[in-house]
Amino acid sequence: MASNLWAKKSIDKLVQSASGDENELKRTLSSTSLVALGVGAIIGAGLFSLTGIAAANHAGPAVTISFVLAAVGCAFAGLCYAEFASMIPVAGSAYTYSYATMGEFVAWIIGWDLVLEYALGAATVAVSWSRYLLELLSSWGIHLPVNLVCSPYEVLELADGTIVNGGYINLPAVLIVVFLSLLLIRGTHESAKLNNILVVLKIAVVILFITLGWGHIDPQNYVPYIPENTGVRSEFGWTGIATAAAVVFFAFIGFDAVSTAAQEAKNPQKGMPIGILGSLVICTILYVLFSHVMTGLVNYTEFANDAKPAATAFAKTGYDFLQNGLIIAILAGYTSVMLVMLLGQSRVFYSMSTDGLLPKFFGSIHKKFHSPWKTNLFFMVFVCLFAGFVPVSDLGHMVSIGTLFAFSLVCAGVWVLRVKSPELKRAFKTPLVPLVPILGILVCVYLMTSLPIEAWYRLAAWLGLGLLIYFVYGRKNSKINKD
Repeated sequence: MASNLWAKKSIDKLVQSASGDENELKRTLSSTSLVALGVGAIIGAGLFSLTGIAAANHAGPAVTISFVLAAVGCAFAGLCYAEFASMIPVAGSAYTYSYATMGEFVAWIIGWDLVLEYALGAATVAVSWSRYLLELLSSWGIHLPVNLVCSPYEVLELADGTIVNGGYINLPAVLIVVFLSLLLIRGTHESAKLNNILVVLKIAVVILFITLGWGHIDPQNYVPYIPENTGVRSEFGWTGIATAAAVVFFAFIGFDAVSTAAQEAKNPQKGMPIGILGSLVICTILYVLFSHVMTGLVNYTEFANDAKPAATAFAKTGYDFLQNGLIIAILAGYTSVMLVMLLGQSRVFYSMSTDGLLPKFFGSIHKKFHSPWKTNLFFMVFVCLFAGFVPVSDLGHMVSIGTLFAFSLVCAGVWVLRVKSPELKRAFKTPLVPLVPILGILVCVYLMTSLPIEAWYRLAAWLGLGLLIYFVYGRKNSKINKD
């Protein structure tokens, strides 16, 4: 039975099952929608929240270099994702790619890991979304009951200075997750239209922030550009820049979500590389410019423990009347991030269910909307529990380490497949193989080592639970092993 752990899917059968009448998911996404999907997933909580923390605690003004370093790691992984997505245009992202290249056992690990990335990532963003909403409502004189805006195990400071030592539930976070989950049940076409609107809005505001802020930059805030290391590895200097890159890596999570929608792309061979690499390039340029302006407006030391660094920096421009507009745009950004994350995890579970590794419940397709509606409902409840009752702000590291782990396996998969199956048709080919996959693995592993040891413990615990489910249920019901 041990050999069954490494059973692989036939790539020809994968492509056949995703084409023609056998594809139960509708192909409605154009290349433009795929780029918007990627940008929608990437620009959000990481840019508007983590940039200030990374600058204040780790890199100083050189956080711009940290974004470039994180982007380089993403670029190597993105090139590998693009080859897989154009070659295997099937829902499931890295899970499906691993199944075709490294076998079922590795595929299960990566699929379970992606659930960690998407589901807990969505919960984390939902809590931050709730915080910005409270700030906006407070500016309008609207104050929600304190017990309904805070989880039981959380200390929250409201805009008026009130300290809430634990409430009943973070209701705004729960409601936004419910709304987006129900929207996804109606299908990706309707969800993509909303996402496109949100993406246009938040890119416009990011560009507005850069444009208006540029004229108010104080060059003294860049001195020193790379603060001297304090003697602690993660605090400034070049090692601090690397640590900051691992922290802001959360800001790049999402471009891989484009590949989860491969089975719903109109022309996946062309659209997937454009969607993945196009969204990555656009966001990297915006990130570097945004962080440069932000640290130029305010000295990096002022961002310590600031959950709203973008708003703090923008206040220096004197455009106070645009402050609420900025918050609204951030809310829109968070909304599109959650939308794509909830879409991504449902497609991964859908793929795992159709393979027999999870119960048929998760593979059920709605007859009218052609979406995996039961999976959407399941994760609606799952994510709501975290968003409503658990302080998930400290889980950002856990999401980052899970994503870096997934990227490493995708890079390895491209290398393996080039060696074992060089004859396969590839609409897009990763350049300089095996150099690019090897560099992708090295950068991702290096960034993983820059994260706290607690992140490794949590990753191990999550994977341990996943292995238990696999050996109790998945291995026995695997379709490929039965065949």
